[in-house]
Amino acid sequence: MRLHRNLVFATIDALSEIFNEGAYADKVIEKTLKRDKRWGARDRSFIAETTYDIVRWKRLYAEIAEVKEPFDRENLFRMFTVWATLRGIKLPDWPQFEGTPSRRIKGRFDTLTKTRKYRESIPNWLDETGVSELGEKTWEKEIAALNNQAPVIIRTNTLKTSVENLQKKLQEEEIETRRIKNYPEALQLEERANVFKTKAFKDGFFEVQDASSQLVAHFLEVEPGMRVVDTCAGAGGKSLHLAALMDNKGQIIATDIYGNKLKELKRRAKRAGVHNIETRSIDSTKVIKKLYGTADRVLIDAPCTGLGVLSRNPDAKWKLQPEFLEKIKKAQAEILERYSRILKSGGKLVYATCSIFPSENRKQVDSFLAAETGKNFRLIKDKSILSSETGFDGFYMALIEKTS
Repeated sequence: MRLHRNLVFATIDALSEIFNEGAYADKVIEKTLKRDKRWGARDRSFIAETTYDIVRWKRLYAEIAEVKEPFDRENLFRMFTVWATLRGIKLPDWPQFEGTPSRRIKGRFDTLTKTRKYRESIPNWLDETGVSELGEKTWEKEIAALNNQAPVIIRTNTLKTSVENLQKKLQEEEIETRRIKNYPEALQLEERANVFKTKAFKDGFFEVQDASSQLVAHFLEVEPGMRVVDTCAGAGGKSLHLAALMDNKGQIIATDIYGNKLKELKRRAKRAGVHNIETRSIDSTKVIKKLYGTADRVLIDAPCTGLGVLSRNPDAKWKLQPEFLEKIKKAQAEILERYSRILKSGGKLVYATCSIFPSENRKQVDSFLAAETGKNFRLIKDKSILSSETGFDGFYMALIEKTS
């Protein structure tokens, strides 16, 4: 691989924003890729994948390069040098790469990777918490899996097409996919590609959605004609899936505290041909109270640490702090207690997170069922999904019924 100055410098600029200014990696990369219209697919791929790679391995590379935050440009180039050296990439004769200690880099890599917190490039507190939550053996496998690049999975919009027809249409646009067993609407891309530029996407034939996430709507056991409330809808990936499973019949009320996300849901619904979703911004407690006792089904896709999706959001492990875990667990308990009241008697809800920690998952459900508010509810089934076992995002979902 030959390194090009403008691509390397763009990567360094992106890393500076992410590491030193606390910007989100996906937003920085999206902005960076618009910088030069002359960049082709390979150029854009180099910037995105190299930036994500160095973000993912920040602690390991910083230790090998012997640099500390905040990282100035010289330090960022030293980390880039580590990345390139470990991949056997020949460094060009630039001032930034003068005197690269290749042998020392490889030696420090061999030494440091004997210790998990460096090998998997994670904060001390996260390593300790992972062991406490999952046990040494499971955590070892899981954090290793979450450091792999996430596959690109799409969900077929069955309101407009079939999985087989979507495969053919994407093949016509030179994008090869394969079916995934036990994931009825899912297709996995054989090679990474910008699927958002395809005609199939613009025509609303699919959404990008991880395979684990696609299980949630099925878990809720919806039927056409039901009244469903998606309480933490965000930009509506699961709302759209629910609409398809309901054949566009019945009513889905999508709520969220962020109005801008609901606007995005409206745009996505229009493209998908979905017309049974109504959005409601939660700007006061009245919005939820008005829904009490009215829904056949409730989806609580609760806010969480997001540890199950580190493979696609590697910067999250640097933004997370131990106090946030305690704060989010309190919020989850409050949301479950309040939003469960939306259900009618005999109705069902799904409590879901994209976390792998039991304290955010089954323990929250058990606490709810043991509390006064949960006395008229029962757990029907739950499912914990580990990335190390599936290759997809880590997830949790519990199906709970209101008995009376």
